[in-house]
Formats: sequence, structure tokens, C-alpha cells
Amino acid sequence: MKRSFPRGRLLLLVPLLLLAACTGEGSDDDGSDDGPDDVSLAPAPGERWQPRPGVTWQWQLTGKLDTSVKAAVYDVDGFNTAKEQVATLKRADRRTICYLSTGAWEDFRPDAADFPTSLLGEGNGWEGERWLDIRRLAELEPLMAKRIDMCRDKGFDAVEPDNMDGYANKSGFPLTAGDQLRYNRLIAKLAHDRGLSVGLKNDLDQIPQLVGDFDFAVNEECMDHDECGLLDPFVKAGKAVFHVEYESRIGKWCARSQAARLSSLQKKTELGVWRQVCPAKP
Repeated sequence: MKRSFPRGRLLLLVPLLLLAACTGEGSDDDGSDDGPDDVSLAPAPGERWQPRPGVTWQWQLTGKLDTSVKAAVYDVDGFNTAKEQVATLKRADRRTICYLSTGAWEDFRPDAADFPTSLLGEGNGWEGERWLDIRRLAELEPLMAKRIDMCRDKGFDAVEPDNMDGYANKSGFPLTAGDQLRYNRLIAKLAHDRGLSVGLKNDLDQIPQLVGDFDFAVNEECMDHDECGLLDPFVKAGKAVFHVEYESRIGKWCARSQAARLSSLQKKTELGVWRQVCPAKP
């Protein structure tokens, strides 16, 4: 079950441009998924946003940002999304998640030169990306704090930290499960200290230890790999699981997603505007 799913970072070099919404052409979004449960997302004063199971969402990391999609939550690239775009979504009562890579270095990010080369390990399967030595918390903490500061300053509600399972991959470092737990909890604390919610990306094997530290989960292809049951602790804790499938068609797994109370989408691997929705049961 130790498997990395890095598909959600494909083509991040394409910036999310323009404040105005595009037409949403090809999105297969009929507006039916913006349900009444989405209205109850606002936290009490002084509390972090807590997305609940079944809440609707859109995950767009490439192309011109379409702010017209009828979803309660938008998960978008933290670097390429402007503060004004986040504000546009907020005015439409949408919650926003800031996508960041926290477990791997990306040579195309504006802060890439801030990372010492000694922190960089093996490639993670995507051009320009290398695993980070997550054991070196003292060096990584200020770098990640600066990135999460960016998310806060742009007005995001939450952070989606990616590549949080380097210990289960050929990183080039002798990482252990304990190293991963310490690092993941550090990232969660950095987000929480800034008033932001934070999601656990994949890292299914460590969910029992981490469900209390994270506010929601983000998963790729648990249906295809028959692993969605491992996400049950989040749902049982009243925390959303934002889930996508790429290969298996939506008609084959939507009923199982509804039974599991996942927030599920069919997406293409480039994670553009296009989506198909598996609506949550009322």
C-alpha cells in the first residue's frame, strides 16, 4: 500500500491567469453539485475552517482559472493563483485551498534557489522535481513557513501539501516512517499556527497516526487501487476526503464513493477545468 501518486502536479508550469472566469467549456459541470450542505462551511469566529464529508469541490492546477464552477471548495496552485483571484472566489462564498509541494523541490518555483543542494535527493518521477531530505527540519521549516505565509497572505483558507510520503519512495535518503510523521506534523503545525486548515495528501499508511493532526484528506485513485477504506478515519472524524479518479470511469465507482461519503471527481491528469462530479447523497 506504500505508493506515491504524484499525478496531481502535472504541468504546473502553466500559470493560472486572469481574474475573470473563463467559460468552463468542457467542464461537464451542470451546476447540480452546489448543494445545501455547502452553506454550512463557515467556521465560528476564531476557529479554522473545517470541511465536512461530502462537500463539493473543484481541483484545478493548470490553465486559465475558471471561477464559475459551481463548487463550494476550490483547490488551486498557491504560487500561480493571485490574491485577487482568491478574493474573487471568496466574494462568491467559495472556500480556497492552496496547493504546495512540501516534500519535493521543484526547479520552476520562484524560491527554488533558496533550497541548498544538499537537501535535494532523487527525482520523484516528474521533470524538474526531486525529493527533499525531510529529516533536516531546521533548514526546511523556514522555507516551508515562507510558502505557507504566502498562502495566508493571499487569503487562502487551507493548504494542500503534496509529496508527503517520501519515506515510502526511493528518495535518495534513508527516510523512516518516524521521519515522515515528524515532518508531516511540522507542516500541519505551520499551517495551523497561521490560522489555516491543512490536508493530508495520500500517505494512506500513516492515516491512523495523522488523522488528528490534519483537517481533511486529499486522495488520488483510491477506488482504482481498492484503498478507499483506509480513508475512513477522516470521514468518521467528520472531516472531508477530497478524492479524484483518472482512469476508472465514474459510473464504475460513484456508488461506492457515495456510500463512503467522499467528495469525488473524475478528472484528467493535467488537472485543468474539466471535471465530472459524483454527487454526494443527501
